[in-house]
This record gives sequence, C-alpha cells and structure tokens, in this order.
Amino acid sequence: MTGFGRGVHATNNWSAGVEASAINRKQLEIVVNLPKSLQALEPKIRQALSPHVSRGRVQLAVRLDKTDTAGCANIRVNPTLAKSLESAFANLSEIIGRQVQPTATDFLKHPGIIELGESDEIDPDEAWEAIGPALKAATKSLCEMRLTEGQHLKQDFTERLEHLKKFTATITEHAPSRPLRQKELLEKRLSDMDIKIDDDDERLAKEVALFADRCDISEELTRLKSHFLKFEEYLASDEASGRALDFLCQELFREFNTIGSKANDSLIGQTIVEAKTELEKIREQVQNIE
Repeated sequence: MTGFGRGVHATNNWSAGVEASAINRKQLEIVVNLPKSLQALEPKIRQALSPHVSRGRVQLAVRLDKTDTAGCANIRVNPTLAKSLESAFANLSEIIGRQVQPTATDFLKHPGIIELGESDEIDPDEAWEAIGPALKAATKSLCEMRLTEGQHLKQDFTERLEHLKKFTATITEHAPSRPLRQKELLEKRLSDMDIKIDDDDERLAKEVALFADRCDISEELTRLKSHFLKFEEYLASDEASGRALDFLCQELFREFNTIGSKANDSLIGQTIVEAKTELEKIREQVQNIE
C-alpha cells in the first residue's frame, strides 16, 4: 500500500527530521537512509517501524542537524589530501610549462580535504532522543494515510465480492437442469441418426446418471460460499489479513476453475469467465495490502 509521512523533533543539541514513504510490494522491504555517522541506529529504526508494517517497500530518509543553541560545527582539514592536491598542481605546472595555482574552489571540490568535525562525534543515544520521536510521528502519519487507502480498497472488495456472489447464485440456479438438458441432447442426436430408444431404456438412464455425477458441482459451490464468509470476516478484522485474503483469492479462483471444467455448459462457462475477471481485479489489489 502507498503512503507518506513526515515527522520532526528537536532536543537541546539536535534537530531531526524523518520522511517515510511506502509503495506496493508483496513482501516487506525497509530501506533506511542515514548519515554515515549514524549507521549504528539502523537496527533500532527497523525495530521501531516493523510492528506497524508487514508489506510494501518503505523508504526512510533521516536528517539530523545541530540546533542553533548547540554551537557551530568544527571544520577540519585533511593535510595529506591537501598536500597531494598542491603537489598535483605543481606537477601539472611542470608538464605544461607554466605556473598553475590551485584555487579555494579546487580544494572545496575535492572530497575529503575539508570535513565537518562533528561527523565522527555524534553520540547515537543522544541522536536517538531526537530521531525516535520524529520517526514515531512519521510512522503515525504514514499509517494514517495507508489506513485511508485501505478503507477505499475495503469498499471496492465488498462490492466485487457481491458480484462474485451473484455469479455463484446464477451458477447454482442453472446447474441442476444440466443433466436434463444432456438427456434431451442425447435423445436428439439418436433421433437425428434415426436410432429409436425408449425413455425407460437403462442405457440412456445410465449415461445420464454418469454425466450427472461428472458435472456435479455441489461441493465446489459449498466451498465458494464458505470462502465468501471467510473473506468478509477478514475484511471486518482489525488485524493485518492481506496474506490470508491473497490465499482465499487463490482458493476462489481454483473453485471457479473447477466448476468451469466440470459443468460443461456454455452459460455456466460464460459466467465463470466473468467471475474470474472480477476475481483477478481483487487479487491485483489484495497482494499489496497489509
């Protein structure tokens, strides 16, 4: 499910900002973008977020800044890199035969020559005092947005489930007359071939009985109704039920597929196609929800 949340919090020394964004994915994937000096906090951040999400790709961007009252950051120079750059320009001057002097911009552009001294001096526990509440606020905002989307999906599932029930009712109503139509079809074929047979002929009755047994879909219809009830229970539950609904969709698809194979009837076959099309729309969304 998709969503976005932002949270900020400040202490005496640090100001933290956390942005959380989520996109659809069947499994859970958490991506944490942290300053290099705060990598030790990644397990703690994952642990704080995991109870609130079970599916989707969640990306967290964490920003940490010194507050105005914490003083300015120390700036340090890497002397080895600075001298190497100076030597490189001196070597360049000898090669081209004229003096080339490095400017301040050259030193600033070269990574690592000038660094903020605070990068290796952040206390993770002190930083967590600012990051923790910001993460909590961002997670809450993210979950609220995902919950709103979930309510819309629930309404859509409910409407589509009613369509599946109507398709099932059509099949249930039509199925009992299938053996009788098969008997009439057999009699017509025999008549077209000018083969006369009595209505009480055991061979005809046996053939119709065998056909009735092969096309019996009462068990599949019973399981469909049971799956519908379970689907509604999961929709009404406050627990994360995305994987359970995904499994139910697979079972519903299997039952409809079996009915289509056994019924051997054009009207039922067309109804099955419509039902599977509707079910596929549900499956596409179910695979992403919590």
